[in-house]
Amino acid sequence: MNRQTTPDTSASTHDAEDDPRNRDILIYVNGELKHRDEAKVSVYDSGFMLGDGMWEGMRLHDGVWAFFDDHMDRFFDSCKAVSLNVGTDRAGILSALEKTRLANGMQTDVHVRLMLTRGVKSKPFQHPRLSRQGPTLVIIMEHSRPVDRLQSAGIKLASVPQVRGLPHSQDAKFNSHSKLNCVIACLQAEQAGADEALMLDPHGFVNTTNACNFFIVRKGAVWTSTGDYCMNGVTRQKVIDVCRADGIAVFEKNYSLYEAYSADEAFLTGTFGAQTPIAQIDGKPIGDGTRPVTARIRTLYKALIAEHVEARKHA
Repeated sequence: MNRQTTPDTSASTHDAEDDPRNRDILIYVNGELKHRDEAKVSVYDSGFMLGDGMWEGMRLHDGVWAFFDDHMDRFFDSCKAVSLNVGTDRAGILSALEKTRLANGMQTDVHVRLMLTRGVKSKPFQHPRLSRQGPTLVIIMEHSRPVDRLQSAGIKLASVPQVRGLPHSQDAKFNSHSKLNCVIACLQAEQAGADEALMLDPHGFVNTTNACNFFIVRKGAVWTSTGDYCMNGVTRQKVIDVCRADGIAVFEKNYSLYEAYSADEAFLTGTFGAQTPIAQIDGKPIGDGTRPVTARIRTLYKALIAEHVEARKHA
């Protein structure tokens, strides 16, 4: 029986240009570099079995890992909070990143996912003391450029019933391997005909998406959530910083879907896509599509990265 397939016209904040070089990348697994087809971890690994681990996403700009110290602050704080032994210090992480980068001949437009789990378990059960062989460290590094069309078209969001929970449930500040909450939200958005999910906080205020931090623009001012229930995004904070330095009013506050629907602009922030514009929320177009404040912030953010890279090169 012949089946017709419908082209996938959906978008996400992580859509990247296809790069054939990624078919032969080397992946770091506990100190060894393995071809992507051979890079494996045990089925007894606590990350595979339980989602017990932390990760970081970073980008390489002209040989420099952008905002490395900020990412390591979050990574080491998260690991400490869940008693996860990293097994090395920041210099060791940087050395592993550089080893992988150089082996792959990478210089710029590169995205990395650094993953640490509690390691291989002696039995297939939950207790962390069953992980007795030390942590598992994996580094996946790809040539990766966000697709240009997202900057003009933007993406579609749907508000969903799945929320980012209270800190004493699973703190959203953990960049943990356990992402089921966000996966469920993304599925709910797709089933509503959207690209990604706009998640609310436990009190019904606009919070974040399943993958990125969320901002709106109203009358020239930039709004984002209080930060109480969302990931402490590095790019989120950099956007707040550049707005304040450039005289753009920015507020971290509670606001509802009412203000989001009637915003002049809306955008997402994340390490991969930097700032990704929002075309519509729940089928409602956002603004008139001109997005001047978002464009200004993108320019300021690019300048901040360039300044940071030059400073790191001469440090």
